[in-house]
Amino acid sequence: MIAPARPRKLAKVPFVELADGRLQGVVSSGSDIERVYVSSVGARTYAFACSTNNNRPCGGARGSFCNHIRALINEAVLQYGAERVARYLRVESADGEPSGQTLAAAMSATRPPQGDTKAAAPVFSRFLRHLAYLELAPTTAPLPEMQWFPPTRAVA
Repeated sequence: MIAPARPRKLAKVPFVELADGRLQGVVSSGSDIERVYVSSVGARTYAFACSTNNNRPCGGARGSFCNHIRALINEAVLQYGAERVARYLRVESADGEPSGQTLAAAMSATRPPQGDTKAAAPVFSRFLRHLAYLELAPTTAPLPEMQWFPPTRAVA
């Protein structure tokens, strides 16, 4: 577990990860409290996808990055740091310190293709699994699904 580069608020982008060759995560809707968007940007190609949790396409992701994807990039920079996000996505940024805005601009300038939304279901599933851990009462007892982690100390 790597500590966040900077603290971030989880209300707008509650889940962000660099996994499966993509920056991907869940972004809250600005208009409907019960709707979230699953957004992703692929490494190298910057192919982007954005759809609701009900697999409906995002209205703003038509030909370019929507606001959900831009919010995801900005939160990834807060979580992982701009250099790590740029390295993972293989973004060549302009001179100076990269930021979420400069990374998004550099990727958008390549006119990336719109990707498919096949990854949305597994990403949303991982997000829901993370939420389930928040509902558990604090305990030091082991969790069965986490038993594959090695013990922290040897038992005599």
